[in-house]
Amino acid sequence: MTYSAAQNLKNHLYLEVGKVVFGMEETLHGLVIAWIANGHVLLEGVPGLGKTLLAKSFAQLMHGSFGRVQGTADLMPSDLTGLHIFNPEKNGFEFVPGPLFNDVVLVDEINRTGPKTQSALLQAMEENLITLDRKSYPLAESFFLIASQNPFDFEGVYPLLESQLDRFLVRLTLSYPDVATEISVLSQYDKPGGGHATAVQQLQALPGSILQSARTEAAAVHIEEALYRYTILLAEASRNHPRISLGLSTRGALSIMRCARVEAALAGRDYLIPDDIKNVAPLVVGHRLLLTSEAMLEGYTALQIFREIEAQVAVPRTGDSY
Repeated sequence: MTYSAAQNLKNHLYLEVGKVVFGMEETLHGLVIAWIANGHVLLEGVPGLGKTLLAKSFAQLMHGSFGRVQGTADLMPSDLTGLHIFNPEKNGFEFVPGPLFNDVVLVDEINRTGPKTQSALLQAMEENLITLDRKSYPLAESFFLIASQNPFDFEGVYPLLESQLDRFLVRLTLSYPDVATEISVLSQYDKPGGGHATAVQQLQALPGSILQSARTEAAAVHIEEALYRYTILLAEASRNHPRISLGLSTRGALSIMRCARVEAALAGRDYLIPDDIKNVAPLVVGHRLLLTSEAMLEGYTALQIFREIEAQVAVPRTGDSY
């Protein structure tokens, strides 16, 4: 059986990352989608579930550098972007780059930082560069940001701004593993020091051109106009829903299509079907829909309401000819 580049990338990632993290197949699928779609990921879950190890594994697979930032209330924007420091030998200021200038960056507990620091990520995530003192500095071509946040019922957290949330292509939720998976984690890492660094270093990097080939495949996926219309109808329905105060933006609709293209490529198809949109939509819309206060008091979640919307919007009959 011949696999596409996207499928080979996913299989390689599952095989290698599966050596060091366990029970994260759904999370890995979402990460692969975001990676091929050239977007960034928001991971939500309690501390201690392997988010740092997962991000380090991605950096090793890319043969790239890894940077980690621990979110705290006193974290400053310059702690992310870097700053200019005076060099007396050269009698001038030199730019010292911050951790955002790595290939893979983990911003751990991003919602423990204040809004000003959170906003420092906006330009990096949207334009792949940093502007400091009226000069722009490009980030790594393969810049991939993974930000983790604690559940909102934790103390000392600052909810991310809507504009910040909209920059994350997908949001993934990490929950506690099952008993068998947790036993595997304990048996692998219960030795002194844990052995994380040694385990990650043993991962085999991806072939150099496979990521670009996978992105080329996703870009070539054929999409009928009816599927564009279907996505816009979903977005419009979210904007007019009585329990939603902020519906899906145009960027959100674009994000669904970008992810759906990758979903089709991962299935080995060069055309899109409605199920591709349905499969990726929960990853894209959950952090973008803002519920009314009444809906939150009644216990609704964004995904529950989106499922209601999805059931009300007619699915186009496309792809029958493929």
